[in-house]
Amino acid sequence: METRPWFKSYDPDLPQTLQPYPESTLLDVMAETVCLRPQHPALVFKGKRISYQELDSLSSQFAKALMRLGVKKGDRLALVLPNSPQAIFCQLGGWKAGVIVAPINSLYTERELEYSLNEIGAETVVVLTPFYAKIKAVQPQTSLRRIIVTNIKEYLPPLLRTLFTLAKEQKEGHRVTLQAGDHWLGTLLQQQSGKGQPEVDVRPSDPAILLFSGGTTGTPKAALGTHQALLMSAMQLHAYARSVLADWEDVLTWVMPGFHVYGNMALSTALVARWPLAVVPNPRDINDLVATIRRERPACLHGVPTLFIALLNHPDVVSGKANIKSMKLCWSAAAPLMAETKQRFEQLTGGWLLEAYAMTETMLAAVCCPIHRAYKEGSVGVPLPDVDVQIVDIEYGERELPLGEVGEVIVRAPQIMVGYWERPTETANMIRSGPVGHADERWVYTGDLGYMDEDGYLFIVDRKKDLIKPSGFQVWPREVEEVIAAHPAVAEVSVAGVADERQGEAVKAWVVLRPGQQATADEIRSFCRERLTGYKVPRQVEFRETLPKTMVGKVLRRELTSQEER
Repeated sequence: METRPWFKSYDPDLPQTLQPYPESTLLDVMAETVCLRPQHPALVFKGKRISYQELDSLSSQFAKALMRLGVKKGDRLALVLPNSPQAIFCQLGGWKAGVIVAPINSLYTERELEYSLNEIGAETVVVLTPFYAKIKAVQPQTSLRRIIVTNIKEYLPPLLRTLFTLAKEQKEGHRVTLQAGDHWLGTLLQQQSGKGQPEVDVRPSDPAILLFSGGTTGTPKAALGTHQALLMSAMQLHAYARSVLADWEDVLTWVMPGFHVYGNMALSTALVARWPLAVVPNPRDINDLVATIRRERPACLHGVPTLFIALLNHPDVVSGKANIKSMKLCWSAAAPLMAETKQRFEQLTGGWLLEAYAMTETMLAAVCCPIHRAYKEGSVGVPLPDVDVQIVDIEYGERELPLGEVGEVIVRAPQIMVGYWERPTETANMIRSGPVGHADERWVYTGDLGYMDEDGYLFIVDRKKDLIKPSGFQVWPREVEEVIAAHPAVAEVSVAGVADERQGEAVKAWVVLRPGQQATADEIRSFCRERLTGYKVPRQVEFRETLPKTMVGKVLRRELTSQEER
């Protein structure tokens, strides 16, 4: 790669390239770890520690079980599991059996589950007990032949397992009776205990994972990544973080769900760095997250802005009862990080909270804020080694724009997705030839609008399709959100365009106030007028107790606008 403007902004010990990448997989990395330190903790769940040797054994047993059930290399294995030991060793075991693993959101409705399972043609699923009934309800409309069920208590410490059985199992829907033909995961593992490693040839170029994404159209599609793609992304993130985080020693909090590329790549990076994983099943359970931080003293946390806001506002953190100063380096992605959230978090922890940017389709070919270089407010950072970013014209994407000019962000990297599963047309719309001079290369056209400054820092202005045009002017929601979020009474905000008789489209803000704070719509607008030109000031302001969010905490802007249309 020729000289890029961001190279001068790299942290001192970050190389410009990691090439050549090894012809290896994450399974090879885990095997090496088992040889070096078999008893090194791979993960900890509610106080229970699982070593690399145990993780290797569990994943091998699961692989052998799949093969005995008739699962073949290249088949798709759906995992309807929250973050848990089972989610980790079933993904690794699926890979050992040569299958393509597809983590799916366990909170999906029956309609969403049916769609997802049919989209990838899954014949086998591993599901947690509370979601078993949903899987059975959709099974007749899908290709599912094998249903494997597991209970969250199976990997709890003994005392917690007993308390869970007595107080929560029945009440929270974890106690189920299997129908004929379905399997308990624990029984399948027992049957394969001590039977060694599966003999399946898994190559770096083999397909490894299917992760669902809305892409630029909003229609869920499954992005396919190879084994080597996952390893390359993990190596890039590891090279970036190693100036702060210590291999083998520092603990990573695994709170972002595995069905999200962000959460799945945290797992991959932990395998490469040999960081023990502190597993948190539900990213919305801030009490559990705080308890995990107290107990395990993690150095790293991947999250979204709403998670960091909730953590900062947790009563035990506010009162000082919960110490979160173990945090050295945290990343915020998937939504804009407000400057005030970053400042509060860093003042409280003494560590870094840095913004990052990537997509499912890029298999986390990432842009991250430098750790030791200048912080530029509003920037998502600079591309990591071997990741190339350009800004092209919005209309056709064929012309590279000068530094500082807003256009569509496109990304090239060795690990970008193979394509959407059995959707060649959608793949061709997303992965295209680059602009003039790069026509023979594969670039991901992100649909995001942004610009790059002279130091190679990327600034995301907004989604191409979220652009608001009041009276023909252009307003990017993020800019307005940044201003409103700075108001001392505001906890959360989302901005979007709504139909308006006079302007055609008007700027509207949905605002959640901090506990005990008050503000009126006129006060919010007045605050904006001091900081924004007139056409950017929200014409409408609606106060809410909460904002609709995805499971990972990303505000559903589309849900707000669709509610407006009803």
